[in-house]
Amino acid sequence: MARGGGRRTAVAMAALGSLLAVTALSACGGPSGEGADSRASGPAGEAGRSSATADPTRIPGVGDRLQRRIPTDSRQVVAVYGAGKDSADSTVVLYAKQGSAWHRARSWAAHNGRKGWTTDHHEDDKRSPVGVFTLSDAGGVLPDPAPGTGLPYSRSESFAAPRWWAKSYWHDFDYVIAIDYNRVRGTPPNDPTRPEGTSRGGSIWLHMDHGSGTSACVSLPKPAMEYLLRTLDPDRHPVVVMGDRADLET
Repeated sequence: MARGGGRRTAVAMAALGSLLAVTALSACGGPSGEGADSRASGPAGEAGRSSATADPTRIPGVGDRLQRRIPTDSRQVVAVYGAGKDSADSTVVLYAKQGSAWHRARSWAAHNGRKGWTTDHHEDDKRSPVGVFTLSDAGGVLPDPAPGTGLPYSRSESFAAPRWWAKSYWHDFDYVIAIDYNRVRGTPPNDPTRPEGTSRGGSIWLHMDHGSGTSACVSLPKPAMEYLLRTLDPDRHPVVVMGDRADLET
């Protein structure tokens, strides 16, 4: 009886682990049956250009409210400029700080939550949270493109998107970088722990793009994810500043 009970417990724990892994993945990027938003009509990389020369000590297009939340020791900022409050289209710009000045390094067309943005994110609202968040952990199905450097990287098949999802989503989590929203830093991105409770959502990541909006994450092309994984440096205290343009500028 003891051995049988042990086997049943092991099976139950394995099933629970699989369920939690799928929950974490679904929270980030799975299909929901809703139509995909169209691509942004403007050229990629336009966000942030107009004010780039205004004050080199500030991140362009980011107002005082969020500017003050960027840690003073941060020297890398991934800025996500949403096209609109209810749009799934965005532009991601990597800024690096040299001395007291921020310099634009790279930019890419990207997607965010399929329903847009929110300052009060909750589970399954299909909107990305507006704010400033640290970037401390990475992982994915594929090997680290920069082994031994950059963010701590957890490679695991547990990141693989379920095969009952549409095929266009299967590679979403080949590379992921955890956005530190309602999660425990220093754990793999797909750790399901939610310090602020499950209703606040979680598993918000930078991950690979499938061509349309996400459940709440920010998705980028594969070369962009590889570049960020090679470039983001924990010693430079990277953060993401993200939101629609109106909220960013507030």
